[in-house]
Amino acid sequence: MGGFTRPSWAFLLLVFIVLVVSCFQIGTKTVFPRWVVLGGGETGISEEAPSCFGLFREVPPRKVVMSIRDFGGVGDGVTSNTETFRRAIRYMQSFGNIGGSQLNVPRGRWVTGSFNLTSNFTLFLEEGAVILGSQDLEDWPIIEPLPSYGRGRERLGGRHISLIHGDALANVVITGQNGTIDGQGKMWWELWWNRTLEHTRGHLLEIKNSHNILISNLTFMNSPFWTIHPVYCSNVVIKDVTILAPLNAPNTDGIDPDSSTNVCIEDCYIESGDDLVAVKSGWDQYGIAMARPSSNIIVRRLSGTTPTCSGVGIGSEMSGGISNVTMEDLHIWDSAAGVRIKTDKGRGGYVVNITINNIRMERVKVPIRFSRGSNDHPDDGWDPKAVPKIKGIFISNVVSLNSTKAPLLEGIEGAPYEGICMKNVTLLGLAPAAKWHCEFVSGFTDAVFPVSCPQMQSNVSSSWCLDHLGNLQIDSSRKSSRKSVTLGMAMGQSQQNPELIRELTPTHPNLPTKGMV
Repeated sequence: MGGFTRPSWAFLLLVFIVLVVSCFQIGTKTVFPRWVVLGGGETGISEEAPSCFGLFREVPPRKVVMSIRDFGGVGDGVTSNTETFRRAIRYMQSFGNIGGSQLNVPRGRWVTGSFNLTSNFTLFLEEGAVILGSQDLEDWPIIEPLPSYGRGRERLGGRHISLIHGDALANVVITGQNGTIDGQGKMWWELWWNRTLEHTRGHLLEIKNSHNILISNLTFMNSPFWTIHPVYCSNVVIKDVTILAPLNAPNTDGIDPDSSTNVCIEDCYIESGDDLVAVKSGWDQYGIAMARPSSNIIVRRLSGTTPTCSGVGIGSEMSGGISNVTMEDLHIWDSAAGVRIKTDKGRGGYVVNITINNIRMERVKVPIRFSRGSNDHPDDGWDPKAVPKIKGIFISNVVSLNSTKAPLLEGIEGAPYEGICMKNVTLLGLAPAAKWHCEFVSGFTDAVFPVSCPQMQSNVSSSWCLDHLGNLQIDSSRKSSRKSVTLGMAMGQSQQNPELIRELTPTHPNLPTKGMV
Protein backbone atom coordinates (compact mmCIF):
# COMPACT_ATOMS: atom_id res chain seq x y z
CA MET A 1 0.00 0.00 0.00
CA GLY A 2 2.96 2.31 0.49
CA GLY A 3 3.40 2.69 -3.29
CA PHE A 4 -0.17 3.92 -3.85
CA THR A 5 -0.58 7.58 -4.90
CA ARG A 6 -3.96 9.23 -4.52
CA PRO A 7 -5.24 10.48 -7.90
CA SER A 8 -5.21 14.25 -8.25
CA TRP A 9 -8.49 16.17 -8.49
CA ALA A 10 -7.62 17.20 -12.07
CA PHE A 11 -7.29 13.55 -13.10
CA LEU A 12 -10.60 12.66 -11.47
CA LEU A 13 -12.28 15.61 -13.22
CA LEU A 14 -10.91 14.47 -16.58
CA VAL A 15 -12.24 10.95 -16.00
CA PHE A 16 -15.63 12.41 -15.07
CA ILE A 17 -15.76 14.52 -18.26
CA VAL A 18 -14.85 11.54 -20.42
CA LEU A 19 -17.57 9.45 -18.79
CA VAL A 20 -20.18 12.19 -19.25
CA VAL A 21 -19.30 12.70 -22.91
CA SER A 22 -19.33 8.92 -23.48
CA CYS A 23 -22.76 8.64 -21.91
CA PHE A 24 -24.12 11.38 -24.16
CA GLN A 25 -22.68 9.75 -27.23
CA ILE A 26 -23.89 6.27 -26.33
CA GLY A 27 -27.35 7.53 -25.43
CA THR A 28 -28.00 9.88 -28.34
CA LYS A 29 -25.16 9.23 -30.80
CA THR A 30 -25.43 12.85 -31.92
CA VAL A 31 -25.03 15.30 -29.05
CA PHE A 32 -21.29 15.50 -29.71
CA PRO A 33 -19.80 14.74 -33.11
CA ARG A 34 -17.89 11.47 -33.02
CA TRP A 35 -14.64 13.16 -33.95
CA VAL A 36 -14.57 15.76 -31.17
CA VAL A 37 -11.43 15.40 -29.03
CA LEU A 38 -11.33 17.72 -26.06
CA GLY A 39 -7.98 19.46 -26.06
CA GLY A 40 -6.62 17.40 -28.96
CA GLY A 41 -5.86 18.04 -32.58
CA GLU A 42 -7.01 14.74 -34.09
CA THR A 43 -10.32 14.67 -35.90
CA GLY A 44 -10.66 10.95 -36.34
CA ILE A 45 -10.97 11.23 -40.12
CA SER A 46 -10.17 7.83 -41.55
CA GLU A 47 -8.43 7.00 -44.77
CA GLU A 48 -11.85 6.02 -46.10
CA ALA A 49 -13.20 9.56 -45.69
CA PRO A 50 -15.48 10.54 -48.58
CA SER A 51 -14.09 12.77 -51.29
CA CYS A 52 -15.50 14.59 -54.30
CA PHE A 53 -12.16 14.54 -56.08
CA GLY A 54 -13.97 12.68 -58.84
CA LEU A 55 -15.78 15.91 -59.70
CA PHE A 56 -12.65 16.91 -61.62
CA ARG A 57 -12.47 15.06 -64.90
CA GLU A 58 -8.99 13.60 -65.04
CA VAL A 59 -6.74 14.95 -67.78
CA PRO A 60 -4.26 12.81 -69.73
CA PRO A 61 -0.51 13.29 -69.21
CA ARG A 62 0.63 16.52 -70.81
CA LYS A 63 2.45 16.05 -74.10
CA VAL A 64 4.90 18.90 -73.52
CA VAL A 65 6.61 19.50 -70.16
CA MET A 66 9.03 22.39 -69.78
CA SER A 67 10.64 24.42 -67.02
CA ILE A 68 10.45 28.18 -66.52
CA ARG A 69 14.26 28.01 -66.74
CA ASP A 70 13.92 26.90 -70.35
CA PHE A 71 12.56 30.37 -71.06
CA GLY A 72 15.32 32.21 -69.22
CA GLY A 73 13.71 32.41 -65.79
CA VAL A 74 15.91 33.33 -62.81
CA GLY A 75 14.81 32.23 -59.35
CA ASP A 76 17.03 34.45 -57.23
CA GLY A 77 14.25 36.34 -55.44
CA VAL A 78 15.25 39.61 -57.13
CA THR A 79 15.09 39.29 -60.92
CA SER A 80 11.69 39.99 -62.46
CA ASN A 81 10.25 37.03 -64.35
CA THR A 82 7.02 38.72 -65.42
CA GLU A 83 7.71 38.64 -69.15
CA THR A 84 9.28 35.20 -68.79
CA PHE A 85 6.09 33.66 -67.38
CA ARG A 86 3.95 35.44 -69.96
CA ARG A 87 6.17 34.32 -72.83
CA ALA A 88 6.33 30.74 -71.55
CA ILE A 89 2.56 30.38 -71.33
CA ARG A 90 2.01 31.99 -74.73
CA TYR A 91 4.34 29.39 -76.19
CA MET A 92 2.69 26.50 -74.35
CA GLN A 93 -0.74 27.63 -75.46
CA SER A 94 0.05 26.24 -78.93
CA PHE A 95 -0.03 22.69 -77.51
CA GLY A 96 -3.55 22.98 -76.09
CA ASN A 97 -5.19 20.96 -78.86
CA ILE A 98 -2.52 18.26 -79.10
CA GLY A 99 -2.35 16.93 -75.56
CA GLY A 100 -1.74 20.05 -73.52
CA SER A 101 1.34 21.27 -71.70
CA GLN A 102 2.91 21.63 -68.27
CA LEU A 103 5.12 24.40 -66.96
CA ASN A 104 7.34 23.37 -64.03
CA VAL A 105 8.62 25.92 -61.55
CA PRO A 106 11.73 24.47 -59.84
CA ARG A 107 13.17 25.27 -56.42
CA GLY A 108 13.92 28.97 -56.11
CA ARG A 109 12.23 32.33 -55.51
CA TRP A 110 10.58 33.53 -58.70
CA VAL A 111 9.48 37.17 -58.68
CA THR A 112 6.72 37.93 -61.18
CA GLY A 113 3.83 40.19 -61.96
CA SER A 114 0.46 38.97 -63.20
CA PHE A 115 0.29 36.27 -65.87
CA ASN A 116 -2.59 34.49 -67.60
CA LEU A 117 -3.03 30.73 -67.78
CA THR A 118 -4.22 28.78 -70.80
CA SER A 119 -6.48 25.76 -71.36
CA ASN A 120 -5.28 22.15 -71.17
CA PHE A 121 -2.43 23.32 -69.00
CA THR A 122 -0.73 22.40 -65.72
CA LEU A 123 1.24 24.82 -63.56
CA PHE A 124 3.45 22.67 -61.32
CA LEU A 125 5.49 24.07 -58.42
CA GLU A 126 8.24 21.71 -57.35
CA GLU A 127 9.33 21.32 -53.74
CA GLY A 128 10.99 24.54 -52.57
CA ALA A 129 9.53 26.63 -55.41
CA VAL A 130 8.15 30.03 -54.38
CA ILE A 131 6.36 32.38 -56.77
CA LEU A 132 6.62 35.93 -55.38
CA GLY A 133 4.20 38.69 -56.35
CA SER A 134 5.89 41.74 -57.85
CA GLN A 135 6.08 44.90 -55.75
CA ASP A 136 5.59 47.05 -58.87
CA LEU A 137 1.97 48.17 -59.31
CA GLU A 138 2.50 48.29 -63.07
CA ASP A 139 2.89 44.51 -63.02
CA TRP A 140 -0.75 44.19 -61.87
CA PRO A 141 -2.71 45.83 -64.76
CA ILE A 142 -6.23 47.24 -64.39
CA ILE A 143 -9.01 45.11 -65.86
CA GLU A 144 -12.78 45.53 -66.20
CA PRO A 145 -14.94 44.98 -63.11
CA LEU A 146 -16.97 41.80 -62.86
CA PRO A 147 -20.43 42.35 -64.38
CA SER A 148 -22.14 40.90 -61.30
CA TYR A 149 -20.45 43.59 -59.18
CA GLY A 150 -20.69 46.56 -61.55
CA ARG A 151 -17.47 48.11 -60.25
CA GLY A 152 -14.40 47.18 -58.27
CA ARG A 153 -15.32 45.74 -54.89
CA GLU A 154 -13.37 48.43 -53.02
CA ARG A 155 -13.16 51.33 -55.47
CA LEU A 156 -15.20 52.62 -58.40
CA GLY A 157 -14.08 51.62 -61.88
CA GLY A 158 -11.81 48.75 -62.78
CA ARG A 159 -9.71 46.51 -60.57
CA HIS A 160 -6.19 45.13 -60.47
CA ILE A 161 -5.85 41.75 -62.13
CA SER A 162 -4.94 38.77 -59.95
CA LEU A 163 -1.36 37.54 -59.75
CA ILE A 164 -2.33 34.27 -61.45
CA HIS A 165 -5.32 34.74 -63.71
CA GLY A 166 -7.40 32.67 -66.08
CA ASP A 167 -10.45 33.44 -68.23
CA ALA A 168 -12.54 31.09 -70.40
CA LEU A 169 -10.36 28.07 -69.67
CA ALA A 170 -10.91 24.32 -69.50
CA ASN A 171 -8.92 21.45 -68.01
CA VAL A 172 -6.47 23.43 -65.89
CA VAL A 173 -4.42 22.05 -63.00
CA ILE A 174 -2.53 24.22 -60.52
CA THR A 175 -0.59 21.91 -58.23
CA GLY A 176 2.85 20.80 -57.08
CA GLN A 177 4.93 19.35 -54.30
CA ASN A 178 3.67 21.87 -51.74
CA GLY A 179 5.29 24.79 -53.50
CA THR A 180 4.27 28.29 -52.45
CA ILE A 181 2.55 31.22 -54.15
CA ASP A 182 3.29 34.35 -52.07
CA GLY A 183 1.52 37.55 -53.07
CA GLN A 184 3.73 39.71 -50.83
CA GLY A 185 0.56 41.58 -49.98
CA LYS A 186 1.89 44.00 -47.37
CA MET A 187 2.33 46.71 -50.00
CA TRP A 188 -1.36 46.40 -50.88
CA TRP A 189 -2.56 46.26 -47.26
CA GLU A 190 -0.69 49.48 -46.53
CA LEU A 191 -2.40 51.19 -49.46
CA TRP A 192 -5.70 50.13 -47.93
CA TRP A 193 -4.78 51.15 -44.40
CA ASN A 194 -3.42 54.51 -45.60
CA ARG A 195 -6.48 55.12 -47.79
CA THR A 196 -4.29 55.69 -50.84
CA LEU A 197 -5.63 52.73 -52.84
CA GLU A 198 -6.86 53.92 -56.25
CA HIS A 199 -8.26 50.66 -57.65
CA THR A 200 -9.54 47.47 -56.03
CA ARG A 201 -6.73 45.12 -55.03
CA GLY A 202 -6.08 41.99 -57.08
CA HIS A 203 -6.64 38.45 -55.87
CA LEU A 204 -3.82 35.97 -55.58
CA LEU A 205 -5.57 33.50 -57.93
CA GLU A 206 -8.70 34.19 -59.93
CA ILE A 207 -10.23 31.78 -62.45
CA LYS A 208 -13.34 33.02 -64.29
CA ASN A 209 -15.70 31.62 -66.92
CA SER A 210 -13.88 28.29 -66.71
CA HIS A 211 -14.60 24.57 -66.37
CA ASN A 212 -12.83 21.53 -64.93
CA ILE A 213 -10.28 23.17 -62.66
CA LEU A 214 -8.11 21.47 -60.02
CA ILE A 215 -6.11 23.40 -57.40
CA SER A 216 -4.19 21.19 -54.97
CA ASN A 217 -1.09 20.54 -52.87
CA LEU A 218 0.09 24.15 -52.63
CA THR A 219 0.51 26.90 -50.06
CA PHE A 220 -0.93 30.34 -50.85
CA MET A 221 0.38 33.24 -48.75
CA ASN A 222 -0.06 36.97 -48.25
CA SER A 223 -2.71 37.66 -50.85
CA PRO A 224 -3.36 41.34 -51.57
CA PHE A 225 -7.12 40.70 -51.40
CA TRP A 226 -9.23 37.50 -51.59
CA THR A 227 -6.88 34.56 -52.00
CA ILE A 228 -8.60 32.04 -54.33
CA HIS A 229 -11.57 33.32 -56.32
CA PRO A 230 -13.33 31.01 -58.80
CA VAL A 231 -16.05 33.12 -60.45
CA TYR A 232 -18.56 32.08 -63.15
CA CYS A 233 -16.96 28.61 -63.07
CA SER A 234 -18.13 25.00 -62.97
CA ASN A 235 -16.55 21.78 -61.76
CA VAL A 236 -13.83 23.21 -59.55
CA VAL A 237 -11.95 21.13 -56.96
CA ILE A 238 -9.72 22.83 -54.36
CA LYS A 239 -8.04 20.18 -52.24
CA ASP A 240 -5.12 19.87 -49.79
CA VAL A 241 -4.37 23.58 -49.89
CA THR A 242 -2.88 25.74 -47.12
CA ILE A 243 -3.71 29.46 -47.08
CA LEU A 244 -1.87 31.84 -44.77
CA ALA A 245 -2.10 35.58 -44.16
CA PRO A 246 -1.45 37.78 -41.12
CA LEU A 247 -4.57 37.77 -38.99
CA ASN A 248 -4.88 41.55 -39.37
CA ALA A 249 -4.42 41.59 -43.16
CA PRO A 250 -7.57 43.26 -44.54
CA ASN A 251 -10.04 41.27 -46.66
CA THR A 252 -7.70 38.34 -47.22
CA ASP A 253 -10.51 35.79 -47.55
CA GLY A 254 -9.31 32.24 -48.04
CA ILE A 255 -11.54 30.75 -50.75
CA ASP A 256 -14.56 32.55 -52.25
CA PRO A 257 -16.58 30.55 -54.81
CA ASP A 258 -18.62 33.18 -56.61
CA SER A 259 -21.52 32.59 -59.03
CA SER A 260 -20.12 29.11 -59.60
CA THR A 261 -21.59 25.61 -59.68
CA ASN A 262 -20.25 22.17 -58.75
CA VAL A 263 -17.43 23.32 -56.49
CA CYS A 264 -15.68 21.15 -53.92
CA ILE A 265 -13.32 22.49 -51.23
CA GLU A 266 -11.86 19.83 -48.96
CA ASP A 267 -8.93 19.10 -46.66
CA CYS A 268 -7.75 22.71 -46.46
CA TYR A 269 -6.12 24.72 -43.66
CA ILE A 270 -6.63 28.50 -43.61
CA GLU A 271 -5.44 31.40 -41.44
CA SER A 272 -6.60 34.78 -42.68
CA GLY A 273 -7.76 38.29 -41.88
CA ASP A 274 -11.27 37.60 -43.19
CA ASP A 275 -13.63 34.69 -43.87
CA LEU A 276 -11.94 31.33 -44.33
CA VAL A 277 -14.53 30.38 -46.96
CA ALA A 278 -17.33 32.63 -48.22
CA VAL A 279 -19.84 31.64 -50.89
CA LYS A 280 -20.89 34.63 -53.02
CA SER A 281 -22.99 35.44 -56.11
CA GLY A 282 -22.91 39.12 -57.03
CA TRP A 283 -23.59 42.50 -55.49
CA ASP A 284 -26.99 44.19 -55.27
CA GLN A 285 -28.63 45.29 -58.55
CA TYR A 286 -25.73 44.01 -60.65
CA GLY A 287 -25.92 40.52 -59.17
CA ILE A 288 -29.71 40.53 -59.44
CA ALA A 289 -29.54 41.50 -63.13
CA MET A 290 -26.92 38.89 -63.99
CA ALA A 291 -28.80 36.19 -62.03
CA ARG A 292 -25.79 33.86 -61.91
CA PRO A 293 -26.23 31.73 -58.78
CA SER A 294 -23.77 29.72 -56.77
CA SER A 295 -25.04 26.16 -56.34
CA ASN A 296 -23.95 22.61 -55.59
CA ILE A 297 -21.01 23.49 -53.37
CA ILE A 298 -19.26 21.32 -50.78
CA VAL A 299 -16.88 22.52 -48.08
CA ARG A 300 -15.48 19.56 -46.17
CA ARG A 301 -12.76 18.96 -43.57
CA LEU A 302 -11.77 22.61 -43.30
CA SER A 303 -9.81 23.96 -40.33
CA GLY A 304 -8.51 27.38 -39.44
CA THR A 305 -8.80 30.68 -37.62
CA THR A 306 -9.83 34.27 -38.35
CA PRO A 307 -10.08 36.70 -35.43
CA THR A 308 -12.21 39.26 -37.28
CA CYS A 309 -14.60 37.23 -39.42
CA SER A 310 -16.18 33.82 -39.85
CA GLY A 311 -15.01 30.29 -40.42
CA VAL A 312 -17.58 29.63 -43.13
CA GLY A 313 -19.90 32.23 -44.53
CA ILE A 314 -22.64 32.88 -47.06
CA GLY A 315 -22.54 36.38 -48.57
CA SER A 316 -22.74 39.14 -48.05
CA GLU A 317 -22.69 39.43 -51.85
CA MET A 318 -25.42 36.87 -52.64
CA SER A 319 -27.70 38.73 -55.03
CA GLY A 320 -27.60 36.10 -57.78
CA GLY A 321 -28.78 33.45 -55.33
CA ILE A 322 -27.08 30.63 -53.41
CA SER A 323 -28.43 27.10 -53.08
CA ASN A 324 -27.46 23.51 -52.38
CA VAL A 325 -24.45 24.11 -50.16
CA THR A 326 -23.06 21.46 -47.79
CA MET A 327 -20.43 22.34 -45.19
CA GLU A 328 -19.30 19.51 -42.94
CA ASP A 329 -16.52 18.31 -40.64
CA LEU A 330 -15.18 21.75 -39.75
CA HIS A 331 -12.76 22.84 -37.00
CA ILE A 332 -12.66 26.56 -36.22
CA TRP A 333 -10.90 28.33 -33.36
CA ASP A 334 -10.06 31.83 -32.08
CA SER A 335 -12.50 33.44 -34.50
CA ALA A 336 -15.14 36.14 -34.44
CA ALA A 337 -17.82 33.81 -35.80
CA GLY A 338 -18.10 30.16 -36.71
CA VAL A 339 -20.99 30.01 -39.19
CA ARG A 340 -22.34 33.25 -40.61
CA ILE A 341 -24.98 34.17 -43.17
CA LYS A 342 -24.59 37.80 -44.23
CA THR A 343 -27.31 39.66 -46.12
CA ASP A 344 -28.81 43.13 -46.30
CA LYS A 345 -31.51 45.27 -47.86
CA GLY A 346 -30.73 45.79 -51.51
CA ARG A 347 -29.19 42.36 -51.94
CA GLY A 348 -32.27 40.55 -53.19
CA GLY A 349 -31.48 36.99 -54.21
CA TYR A 350 -32.00 33.94 -52.07
CA VAL A 351 -30.17 31.54 -49.77
CA VAL A 352 -31.80 28.12 -49.79
CA ASN A 353 -30.99 24.54 -48.89
CA ILE A 354 -27.83 25.06 -46.85
CA THR A 355 -26.65 22.12 -44.76
CA ILE A 356 -23.97 22.63 -42.10
CA ASN A 357 -23.04 19.56 -40.08
CA ASN A 358 -20.35 18.42 -37.63
CA ILE A 359 -18.54 21.52 -36.43
CA ARG A 360 -16.08 21.83 -33.58
CA MET A 361 -15.22 25.31 -32.32
CA GLU A 362 -12.98 26.67 -29.62
CA ARG A 363 -12.91 30.27 -28.39
CA VAL A 364 -15.27 31.48 -31.11
CA LYS A 365 -17.10 34.63 -30.03
CA VAL A 366 -20.40 34.03 -31.85
CA PRO A 367 -20.64 30.41 -33.00
CA ILE A 368 -23.76 30.92 -35.18
CA ARG A 369 -24.69 34.27 -36.63
CA PHE A 370 -27.07 35.76 -39.19
CA SER A 371 -26.16 39.41 -39.76
CA ARG A 372 -27.57 42.40 -41.62
CA GLY A 373 -27.21 46.14 -41.92
CA SER A 374 -23.71 46.56 -43.29
CA ASN A 375 -25.06 49.33 -45.56
CA ASP A 376 -22.54 48.27 -48.17
CA HIS A 377 -23.74 48.99 -51.70
CA PRO A 378 -22.01 49.52 -55.06
CA ASP A 379 -23.69 52.83 -55.84
CA ASP A 380 -26.94 54.75 -55.44
CA GLY A 381 -28.76 52.44 -57.86
CA TRP A 382 -29.49 49.75 -55.28
CA ASP A 383 -33.13 48.97 -54.50
CA PRO A 384 -34.07 49.09 -50.80
CA LYS A 385 -37.11 46.94 -51.59
CA ALA A 386 -34.90 44.11 -52.87
CA VAL A 387 -34.69 41.86 -49.82
CA PRO A 388 -33.26 38.35 -49.71
CA LYS A 389 -35.29 35.17 -49.28
CA ILE A 390 -33.86 32.68 -46.80
CA LYS A 391 -35.26 29.19 -46.33
CA GLY A 392 -33.93 25.79 -45.47
CA ILE A 393 -30.86 26.38 -43.30
CA PHE A 394 -29.99 23.10 -41.56
CA ILE A 395 -27.35 23.21 -38.82
CA SER A 396 -26.58 20.11 -36.75
CA ASN A 397 -23.99 18.46 -34.52
CA VAL A 398 -22.18 21.56 -33.33
CA VAL A 399 -19.96 21.80 -30.26
CA SER A 400 -18.44 25.13 -29.28
CA LEU A 401 -16.11 25.40 -26.28
CA ASN A 402 -15.39 28.68 -24.49
CA SER A 403 -18.02 30.54 -26.45
CA THR A 404 -18.64 34.23 -25.78
CA LYS A 405 -22.18 34.74 -27.07
CA ALA A 406 -25.24 32.63 -27.79
CA PRO A 407 -26.47 32.52 -31.43
CA LEU A 408 -27.25 35.91 -32.92
CA LEU A 409 -29.91 35.55 -35.63
CA GLU A 410 -30.86 38.88 -37.18
CA GLY A 411 -33.16 38.70 -40.17
CA ILE A 412 -34.51 41.63 -42.15
CA GLU A 413 -37.94 43.09 -41.56
CA GLY A 414 -40.23 42.15 -44.44
CA ALA A 415 -37.89 39.42 -45.70
CA PRO A 416 -38.71 35.73 -45.25
CA TYR A 417 -36.15 34.03 -43.01
CA GLU A 418 -37.87 30.72 -42.40
CA GLY A 419 -37.16 27.05 -42.11
CA ILE A 420 -34.10 27.63 -39.93
CA CYS A 421 -33.45 24.21 -38.40
CA MET A 422 -30.90 23.31 -35.74
CA LYS A 423 -30.30 20.07 -33.89
CA ASN A 424 -27.67 18.91 -31.41
CA VAL A 425 -26.03 22.30 -30.91
CA THR A 426 -24.06 22.62 -27.66
CA LEU A 427 -22.39 25.92 -26.76
CA LEU A 428 -20.27 25.70 -23.62
CA GLY A 429 -18.57 28.42 -21.60
CA LEU A 430 -21.29 31.04 -21.93
CA ALA A 431 -22.19 33.29 -19.05
CA PRO A 432 -25.33 32.12 -17.21
CA ALA A 433 -27.25 35.13 -18.51
CA ALA A 434 -26.36 34.52 -22.15
CA LYS A 435 -29.43 34.10 -24.35
CA TRP A 436 -30.16 33.68 -28.03
CA HIS A 437 -30.95 36.92 -29.84
CA CYS A 438 -33.45 36.48 -32.69
CA GLU A 439 -35.24 39.00 -34.90
CA PHE A 440 -37.38 38.38 -38.01
CA VAL A 441 -36.54 34.65 -38.20
CA SER A 442 -38.54 31.49 -37.66
CA GLY A 443 -37.62 27.85 -37.35
CA PHE A 444 -37.18 24.94 -35.01
CA THR A 445 -34.48 23.63 -32.69
CA ASP A 446 -34.02 20.28 -30.99
CA ALA A 447 -31.43 19.31 -28.38
CA VAL A 448 -29.72 22.70 -28.21
CA PHE A 449 -27.95 24.34 -25.29
CA PRO A 450 -28.60 26.99 -24.16
CA VAL A 451 -32.33 26.95 -24.87
CA SER A 452 -33.20 28.74 -28.11
CA CYS A 453 -35.32 31.85 -28.54
CA PRO A 454 -39.15 31.59 -28.97
CA GLN A 455 -38.89 32.34 -32.70
CA MET A 456 -36.91 29.12 -33.10
CA GLN A 457 -39.47 26.91 -31.37
CA SER A 458 -42.13 26.84 -34.09
CA ASN A 459 -44.34 23.76 -34.17
CA VAL A 460 -45.09 24.58 -37.80
CA SER A 461 -41.44 23.94 -38.73
CA SER A 462 -40.74 21.03 -36.40
CA SER A 463 -41.80 18.09 -38.59
CA TRP A 464 -40.17 19.48 -41.70
CA CYS A 465 -36.91 20.24 -39.88
CA LEU A 466 -36.66 16.90 -38.12
CA ASP A 467 -37.37 14.99 -41.33
CA HIS A 468 -34.53 16.75 -43.10
CA LEU A 469 -32.06 16.45 -40.25
CA GLY A 470 -32.93 12.78 -39.81
CA ASN A 471 -32.31 12.12 -43.49
CA LEU A 472 -29.05 14.05 -43.24
CA GLN A 473 -27.87 11.74 -40.48
CA ILE A 474 -28.69 8.63 -42.51
CA ASP A 475 -26.98 10.10 -45.56
CA SER A 476 -23.86 10.95 -43.53
CA SER A 477 -23.62 7.37 -42.31
CA ARG A 478 -23.83 6.06 -45.86
CA LYS A 479 -21.18 8.48 -47.11
CA SER A 480 -18.74 7.56 -44.39
CA SER A 481 -18.56 4.03 -45.77
CA ARG A 482 -17.42 5.21 -49.20
CA LYS A 483 -14.00 6.43 -50.20
CA SER A 484 -15.18 8.59 -53.08
CA VAL A 485 -18.54 10.06 -53.99
CA THR A 486 -19.78 12.26 -56.76
CA LEU A 487 -20.85 15.77 -55.96
CA GLY A 488 -24.49 14.92 -56.54
CA MET A 489 -24.33 12.04 -54.04
CA ALA A 490 -22.47 14.20 -51.54
CA MET A 491 -25.15 16.88 -51.70
CA GLY A 492 -27.46 14.24 -50.22
CA GLN A 493 -30.66 15.87 -49.13
CA SER A 494 -30.10 18.81 -51.49
CA GLN A 495 -31.34 16.56 -54.30
CA GLN A 496 -34.57 15.88 -52.46
CA ASN A 497 -35.84 19.45 -52.15
CA PRO A 498 -36.28 20.75 -55.72
CA GLU A 499 -39.69 22.14 -54.82
CA LEU A 500 -38.10 24.28 -52.10
CA ILE A 501 -35.69 25.83 -54.58
CA ARG A 502 -38.39 26.44 -57.18
CA GLU A 503 -40.53 28.11 -54.54
CA LEU A 504 -37.87 30.71 -53.79
CA THR A 505 -36.40 31.15 -57.27
CA PRO A 506 -39.21 31.84 -59.71
CA THR A 507 -37.06 34.30 -61.67
CA HIS A 508 -34.11 31.94 -62.05
CA PRO A 509 -35.20 29.17 -64.44
CA ASN A 510 -31.62 28.01 -65.02
CA LEU A 511 -30.93 27.20 -61.39
CA PRO A 512 -29.89 23.54 -60.98
CA THR A 513 -32.27 21.63 -58.72
CA LYS A 514 -30.16 18.50 -58.47
CA GLY A 515 -26.63 17.70 -57.58
CA MET A 516 -24.40 17.01 -60.53
CA VAL A 517 -25.55 16.94 -64.12
